[in-house]
Amino acid sequence: MKPMATSKAALLLFALWVSIIAAFGLVRWEMAYLTLPIITLFFVAVIFFKPSLDVEVVRTVPNERILEGDIVEIKLKLKAKERIPSLRIIEDIPNDLELVEGNREFVVSLRRGEEKELSYKVRIKRGIHKFGKVRIEYQDPFGFFFISKTIEHFNEIVGVPKLEEVVTPYSTKGTKVTVGPLPSPRVGEGVEFHAIREYQPGDPLKIINWKASAKMSKIMSNEYESERKIDVVLIVDATYKGKEVFDHLVRAAASFMLDALNNGTSFGLLISEEVPMWIRIDYGKRHFFKCIDFLSIAKPDKNNMIAYQVEHIIKTRFPARAQILYFSPLITEEGMEAVKLLYHYGYNVIVISPNPYSTIKPKTKEEELAKRILLLNRKVKLSKLAAYALIVDWDIHKPLKSAVSEVIKV
Repeated sequence: MKPMATSKAALLLFALWVSIIAAFGLVRWEMAYLTLPIITLFFVAVIFFKPSLDVEVVRTVPNERILEGDIVEIKLKLKAKERIPSLRIIEDIPNDLELVEGNREFVVSLRRGEEKELSYKVRIKRGIHKFGKVRIEYQDPFGFFFISKTIEHFNEIVGVPKLEEVVTPYSTKGTKVTVGPLPSPRVGEGVEFHAIREYQPGDPLKIINWKASAKMSKIMSNEYESERKIDVVLIVDATYKGKEVFDHLVRAAASFMLDALNNGTSFGLLISEEVPMWIRIDYGKRHFFKCIDFLSIAKPDKNNMIAYQVEHIIKTRFPARAQILYFSPLITEEGMEAVKLLYHYGYNVIVISPNPYSTIKPKTKEEELAKRILLLNRKVKLSKLAAYALIVDWDIHKPLKSAVSEVIKV
């Protein structure tokens, strides 16, 4: 890291050489004395005001995961190993973060061994925010030379979606909707009779059906529905055409995921981007935070093929008779076709659909009329789709819980 001469220094050096050459050319040696003040200034600047920028910089963030919308304080801790009269610090704040207090640039004076702490506050948005370099700069008081240094210091904050309180709209068949943990259609030991089957090694004696065994001339066992909770699959339609409500879409998915976690329900997540992201069905906090991290970085995709992706993953990954929670603006044919596919494969589907037209604020009567037409067209499409799923048409200006409760009577 070498100091760079400023334009001011270049001009003074040019004047210095012109004076010396003029003194020799005119044989006026007294003119050489005019250069002494300039030489003295350069000497003082180099000897007394030329640090090597030997400074330690440490950035600290309050947490790795922070809810979107929260305001957090970022701190920079400086420690100088030499005297620096005027140090400029330029912080590399990610462009998608809103600076709400403080500045991205600071000017401080440091003594040898002195420590100082600087801070600023930003508002967090959903996504991954990477803090990289911190740039420090110094220019001597006379403005003769300039030194800059880049310090690599990596930090990362994940802005996670806001969570809302929701009801639990799980269902087991058809359009029957209940609240809370539901019996699973899987067989096992339980309380509700399911069927009679042939005895299998390992079956407990208490489930043997002796009457059926005598009638069939072979040992038969009773089969019961298990008391385990159902599996829930959350599908997020990441179509670019619904970008205005995509954050609401993600928040809704995260909220229902938290609800599943609190109920002890196993859940999986499919984010239908250009390359679909599938997180297999599991349960627990570790699984929840894994899914939240993927939701935090999800973005609307221009090459969305959700119907194709859903059909492919149904055949290989989805458990039979799982409850589907489908999050989509229902603004594309692909998005609606995916609902029909899920229905035809025998899944019970509940659609949470943030209304993309609820974001429009008409300014003229013509715009008001256009919005009404769009809303009527949407209503017709959703009424046709209602044969395949239970649809929550969510005006984003209402709480999610209220929108769900209006459709699902609890």
